[in-house]
Amino acid sequence: MIIEFRVQNYRSFRSEQTLNFVASNYDKSLPENVITPELPGLPDLKLVKAMALYGSNAGGKTNVLLALNLLRWLVVESASGQKPDATLPVEPFALDNESSEQPTILHLTFVVEKVRYELAVAVTKERVVQERLVAYPGVHAQIWYDRIWDEETKSYGWSKDASRDFERDPGIVEKTRANALFLSTAAQWNNTQVAPIYDWFSDKLLFLNLGPGGTLMHEYALTAQMASGSDHRRKLVTDLMRSADFGVTNVSAREGIPAEGQKNALNALKSIARAGGVSSAFIPEKVWRVTLQHEGKDGAHFPIEWNNESAGTSRFFTVLGPWLSVVERNQVLCVDELDTSLHPSLVMELLLLFFKHLDGKNAAQLIFTTHNPLLLDMTLLRRDQFWFADKTQEGESFLYPLTDYKPRADESLVRGYLSGRYGAVPFIANGLTAETEAEPKSENQTEKAVHAG
Repeated sequence: MIIEFRVQNYRSFRSEQTLNFVASNYDKSLPENVITPELPGLPDLKLVKAMALYGSNAGGKTNVLLALNLLRWLVVESASGQKPDATLPVEPFALDNESSEQPTILHLTFVVEKVRYELAVAVTKERVVQERLVAYPGVHAQIWYDRIWDEETKSYGWSKDASRDFERDPGIVEKTRANALFLSTAAQWNNTQVAPIYDWFSDKLLFLNLGPGGTLMHEYALTAQMASGSDHRRKLVTDLMRSADFGVTNVSAREGIPAEGQKNALNALKSIARAGGVSSAFIPEKVWRVTLQHEGKDGAHFPIEWNNESAGTSRFFTVLGPWLSVVERNQVLCVDELDTSLHPSLVMELLLLFFKHLDGKNAAQLIFTTHNPLLLDMTLLRRDQFWFADKTQEGESFLYPLTDYKPRADESLVRGYLSGRYGAVPFIANGLTAETEAEPKSENQTEKAVHAG
């Protein structure tokens, strides 16, 4: 579970911005949308299960997910998935002259197996500047380690305040490169204390991009695997596809050798990954072939090739795998542009499915970006589940919750949002215009204009 995420000096974020999952104790609505983690020292803490992030195009909402995904990459891949001399995929704020020289800072407070952790990292393209891990197995904090780069000595120092409850192996310290996290390196060398944290980032934190830039290869395969698996999972996928009103009556999926064109595409992806110093292990050797059966004239059933399915049908099928996996495995799913190619009614049904299968003890969470204003007034989400990303005239993004505006109980949130009351909408004062330099008029045209005037 995520409690809080902070980001600074990354893409459109210059100053520190916070995304907070702590539920309001004053809001008693929709108790099924809230998790009670029961943590030592925080008996009254409640967290929201889902968060909707609104904002205009280029407002910064996608960058929140990219920042969180960067932290995941640093934990999972920095020690093993890149070359020893590779630069880190850091993108500091680009619209001033100072930020490029400063580190990107990421700070996550999260829960793994009933223990609260705080992981904070500061990184540049060249190295990890600082890495700090704090654990709360009980009421009091344990600083497991604090690794800090010393520019004068060109070496790392380790905080003397670190708790003796964490065993920092000198051999692993020696093996930790400047462009890798100690956490990532320790996990690679089988440190049992950090293993649950590494596994949480690796297995529990999922990202799904439904926008134009998303490949969706892994997610498509996940749904296909479910559709070819046990009777229960296959029936679940088939029933959900049927109920979505696509005209689908049955689903079949099988794994096979990729065709020549697919093989070339996969090899190209592997080459790109290797050139960037990134592991290509996520690129499959085999591909899934999915066929959806549709009902036609006189009740007859006809298989339709996957490439001929509508964008909405293929998107919905792709989403189902991660969606069901999150519920089954208590994962955290981050979805960019949830409503791409999906009707608002389908989005609302997906959210209902998410909440319906979760109880107050379940640790699954959902973060999604959206432009759909209808969700604001559909009583699917509490008011503390809506956040906004907006941008200043200097191009700096900032985050804030709907609750900052203290909307009245009877206030239409849709009308308020579309009218700009909460910000995070495009400001187009005079409409879209295209100014062009007037062409010089000929002598004859000038004479006609004078007479017309």
